[in-house]
Order: sequence, then C-alpha cells, then structure tokens
Amino acid sequence: MNIRNDPTHPDDAAAGIEVTPEFERFTQRNDIFTRAFWDDSIRSAKTDAFFASYRMEATPRRGDGFGQRDFALRNASWLISDVITNRGAEDGKREGFQAPIANDTPVAPEQVPVDDPTAMSAEVKRIAQFFGADLCGITDLDTRWLYESRVDTRDLSAAPNDLPEGLTHVIVLGHEMEEDLVATYPSALAGAATGREYSHEAAVVMQLAAYIRNLGYEATASMNDTGLVIPFAVKAGLGEYARNQMVITPEFGPRLRFSKIFTNLPLTHDAPKPQGVRAFCDICTKCADACPVKALPFGPPEVTNDSPSSIKGVRKWTSDAAKCFGFWAKLSSDCAICMRVCPFNRDFRKWQHRMWLKLALSPARKIALWMDRKRGGRVKPAAWWARQG
Repeated sequence: MNIRNDPTHPDDAAAGIEVTPEFERFTQRNDIFTRAFWDDSIRSAKTDAFFASYRMEATPRRGDGFGQRDFALRNASWLISDVITNRGAEDGKREGFQAPIANDTPVAPEQVPVDDPTAMSAEVKRIAQFFGADLCGITDLDTRWLYESRVDTRDLSAAPNDLPEGLTHVIVLGHEMEEDLVATYPSALAGAATGREYSHEAAVVMQLAAYIRNLGYEATASMNDTGLVIPFAVKAGLGEYARNQMVITPEFGPRLRFSKIFTNLPLTHDAPKPQGVRAFCDICTKCADACPVKALPFGPPEVTNDSPSSIKGVRKWTSDAAKCFGFWAKLSSDCAICMRVCPFNRDFRKWQHRMWLKLALSPARKIALWMDRKRGGRVKPAAWWARQG
C-alpha cells in the first residue's frame, strides 16, 4: 500500500489536524499497553497484576467498586471481545488489538453494482445501525494514520501491518458507553462500560464487514488495531478532538468507543464538522485538574516528540501515557475520570443538554463552563448495584 510522502492533506484544517514536517507514522509496538510487556521502564509487578486481574488471577482490591463482583462483571463484559482476540494467538495475532479481525466469510465472487455511492453510504449507515452501532461516518483511507507496523504477540516484535490492496475508504462506528457506569469511575465496576462496548463493537464491526464482503467487496474489520481511530473518526465527521484525548461527539460527548472497517466498496465521504469544541477546551481544564497523576496537559496543543508512546509531528493535546497507565496498574482497572468530569459528558438526546451544548459551542462558552462547575462528581458504585434490584 502506497504511503503519502506529503504529510499534509486537503481536509486537515477542517478536521483540526496540524501535521508538521517531522511527522512519523506510529509504530504500534510503542503503545503503552504493549510497552508494559517489553519495556522495563513501564513493566512492573503492578502492571503484571493489572493484566492478571482480567483473568481473575490477581486478588481483587477491597472497597466499594473493587470487590469480586465488580471485577466479575467487568471481566464478563469483555468476554466476546476476548474470544475474538484470543483465536489468533498461535499466529501472534491478537485480533482487534494488535492485528485486524480475520475474515470469517469470503468475498463474494460477484459484486453488487454500485451506481450511486451516496446511496450506498446511506445503506451502510442504516445497516450499521441495524447491527447496533450508535454512530457511523465514512472517510478516505488516509494512510498517515495506519500503524507503521503491528505487533507479533509471540515475541512482541514488529510485524508487517498488511491490508488487502485497493482499499479506499474507512467506515467508522461509534458505540455508546453506559452513562451510569461511567459515573462510577474510577472503579472496576466502571470498567464494565468499556468491556461491554468492546464486546458489542466486535460483533457489530464483524457483521457489517461480512455484509460488505457478501456484496462482493473487500472489508477488513478493525478495533484498536491497524491504525489510529481518532483521526479517522474526526475526519468522518463524528466529532472533535479534545484536551482529554477523546473525540467529543454531539450525541454522547466523549462517552463512546470506536471501531472501523477498511473497504473498497464505492462510498462517498462525510466531511469534518468543527463546531467549537477546541475553543471550549481552550478555556476548560476540568479533565487535567481531575487527573490524579497529572497525566493530561494544561495549555494549548503542542508538538511532543519526547515519548515513544506519542505520535511524532502532530500538534495536539497529548497525555503522559506512562503516568496514565501507571495509575491504571495501581487500580487494577482502567481509569476514565477525564471522561466522567468532561462537561460534554451528557446525554444530548435530552433537550436541556442540547441547550447547554448550543451555549458551550457559542461565544458564551464561559457561561456554559460556569454552569457545569458542580457536575461530574463520582457516584458510588454501590449505588449502581442498588439500582439493579
């Protein structure tokens, strides 16, 4: 697959993406989760215990939100994702995370003619919704955001990041996380919101990819593997990049996971839709203030090339991945305090939150920030369990 030598792209400005001449594609071996297996500066007894807790091999922490049933629900929520992930282990392919999801169906030998790519795009979005996706956008296959190499999990070496030839589009899917569970971060219980959506998205992305292959076109299903999903999501018009390193969507704020499909099905692209999130984040530091280990940045976006776990040559807000993951390891679970406290963490299906959003994206954003000052507090995990009766 050809890689562009020019780091710029026509829709970068609209997407809020600023790429500098120092740009380098990211090597997945350097993501913080993979480094926790091979980099002695990251790996520790706590990181080993973090991974072991997902197999219930580590003793769960005590306390509200960190008891055995909290870990049990979190780990159960990951089950379907884990089944998919583990099936390629013998070949060093952790599908959905360090390798694309293998095709379970062949490409049909006869292609359904596509005379109207715009109509086909609408059809894809309808089918994505049918299978359970909450959002769907389409963009071009901008190869800058593909990983330079993937990871062979047998020895943690770099491996070719191969995709079928001729792929031209990326279908990006969004999957909403449960608001009530997110409100209990940090807790093992809250981790069930993450795991459930990874399991959901595995099913959705595989089914939609199978549908496209049944139409006679290539379709490679992908979760965290193969490429960086955030720039694809922004380019597909699903939202805007924020200080907390997440995509803020007008439907769910930052409260969702993303998956993607690489395909050659004739489609039209959605455009980036900047609405003012960047300007709001310029005056808001709630996520950075709330981070227990101060892993999130204050100040404007910068080009940071000092960590192997950050992409080089892109001006953006960048977290300290080592500090962030170190706190995860201490908890034996993921932390999304930055998601919980984000002023955009709202259900915009409700009229009062849509009114707040309109204010937040206007020149009156300071009033919106003031109105949000008392929101985002942690809900006790016991309260979530109590509501289930």
